[in-house]
Amino acid sequence: MDSAALARLVEFGTTRSFDSLLIVRHGRIVLDVYYAPYAADIPHITNSATKAVIGTLMAIASKDGLLDSTDHRMLDFFTDRSIANVDERKKAITVQSLLDMTSGVDWEEPLSGRPVSMIAMERSPDWIKFILDRQMSNAPGDIFNYNSGNPHLLSAILTRLTGLSASDYAKARLFGPLGISTWNWRRDPQGISTGGYGLALLPRDMAKIGYLYLRQGEWEGKPLVPAGWVEKTRHATVNMNSSRSPTLRYSNLFWALPDKKVYMAVGYHCQVIMIFPELDIVAVTTARDFCPFGKMADHISGAVKSEMALPPDPAGTNLLAGVIHEVSTEKPSEIGAMPEIASSISGKTYKFLSNALNVRSLSLTLAGPNPHYELEMNSRNPTGPALKFAGPIGLDGLFRKSDPTAFGVAATKGRWLDGQTFVFERRMLGADTPLQKWTLGFDGGRLNLRGNDRAGLEVSIVGEPGD
Repeated sequence: MDSAALARLVEFGTTRSFDSLLIVRHGRIVLDVYYAPYAADIPHITNSATKAVIGTLMAIASKDGLLDSTDHRMLDFFTDRSIANVDERKKAITVQSLLDMTSGVDWEEPLSGRPVSMIAMERSPDWIKFILDRQMSNAPGDIFNYNSGNPHLLSAILTRLTGLSASDYAKARLFGPLGISTWNWRRDPQGISTGGYGLALLPRDMAKIGYLYLRQGEWEGKPLVPAGWVEKTRHATVNMNSSRSPTLRYSNLFWALPDKKVYMAVGYHCQVIMIFPELDIVAVTTARDFCPFGKMADHISGAVKSEMALPPDPAGTNLLAGVIHEVSTEKPSEIGAMPEIASSISGKTYKFLSNALNVRSLSLTLAGPNPHYELEMNSRNPTGPALKFAGPIGLDGLFRKSDPTAFGVAATKGRWLDGQTFVFERRMLGADTPLQKWTLGFDGGRLNLRGNDRAGLEVSIVGEPGD
């Protein structure tokens, strides 16, 4: 693979807010890049690439003899539940219907647009009931309709087949054999591993899953996934009806671009495992923005120049090394002088009434050898407990990282704009969330905090000193 072409690919990642970029060819790591301040040892949320892992676990359950057939009717696994809106179409839903996003369940979650049904599912007390009770909009198999409820039903089916959560079954039958030891996996209110999203993995471990498919379901000479399952996934035929990418196809919870000769696990904001069977390549990206899959595939395949090692190219090698160093090295932001007020506000806790930013309390310690913060946020679930965060603050223009949490690793820094105004910046590394940037004004003992809510609208709130 050409070093200069790979350098352009790394630079392309800066335009799409990449956190990591990894390429493996012929079983060897060609490129392994982490965009500062993200780092290799931080699990990254995979979003809907979780679906491909659920599909892989269903394949393993089939190989283990736990699932008799993908033609098995879905409702057979939920005979203990009272289900609404049952008709002949709902009775006809099969495991394969769920795997191919052709269940016919009425669901609004467009590939580009607000995931209305997914949000409603998240707010419901019983996700499985919410999905099973939906009306039908089509007969199973008639049409593709993206639906994160489908793989969540598969996660519940896995639990019924194995007696284990999808996470624990993966530990025994997928992650264990692949040497994957670090992951986080969300659960629904009943403890079922989320099937549509919610799995966090290290980028190198994402590549292992891709490599398993690249090697026809074998790992170190042992079959884990049936070869026929891999072939069906590779040669996806379900039309995704995408106006932007008419060639997109779907199968077994994987996407495919047949014209690019690539298939992939895909998660929101470019969490992607790309598999190029003819080029013997697996590529992994994690990011905080969308990326064009066709262009990405062209960048990667275009870097391939030979089946054999290329002659030495010192200029290209140096270019690639320079670009990697550039993106992986954090650049300090400007900082202001420490004002007198820093000592008087250090350690104080400011409390806030209910607000659009969900901030409950904030305490900053900005004077002394170990600057740090303590933050309490209201949960998006009104009945849920408050979320507590704490960690160091970089006051030299560089982020400081917290200990790992279930939400990721918090990287935080701050700077003084003037004698009373402090800018607080916090990013959850590996969480695919936007930078949290607050402007804090200290005035007369109160804290005026300005920041953007989840919709991007600026909100101003006032905190009063409290215990």
